[in-house]
This record gives sequence, structure tokens and C-alpha cells, in this order.
Amino acid sequence: MADTPLIQMAHKLAEDCLKVQAEIGDDRLFMELGEAIGTSSQTLEEAFLTAVRTQMANEKARHFLAEKLKAHRDGKPTE
Repeated sequence: MADTPLIQMAHKLAEDCLKVQAEIGDDRLFMELGEAIGTSSQTLEEAFLTAVRTQMANEKARHFLAEKLKAHRDGKPTE
């Protein structure tokens, strides 16, 4: 398992990257940044990509739950 400073660095980079990605509308920016990181540190690249994917999955899951709850409260059937 990677050390805590590495994980913290990867999560901060992921958070910052996703903010920039959303602002500029480039949904593949994290892949470009991952490649750039990988030229210096494969370990950080892997931790970064994992952090990005888990944060994106978390956002998708939260959106899904919010939509389900909204549909329930609006009396609409859910799939």
C-alpha cells in the first residue's frame, strides 16, 4: 500500500484536476495529466488515476441517489 503523503498528494491533484476539467469542459484532462505525471512517477500516476476514478464514481453515485430520491418524492416510478 502506498504511503499516506502519496495518497494525500494524489487526492489533492485529483480534486484540482476535476475542478479544472469541469470548468474547461475537457472530460479527458485527467488522462492527459496522468500521462504527464507518469513520466516522472508511475506510483503517483496510479494513485492519481485511482483517486480520480473513485471521485468520479462517487459523484455519479450521489447524482444517481439524488435522482432516485427526487423521483420518489415527486411520486414518479423509478426503474
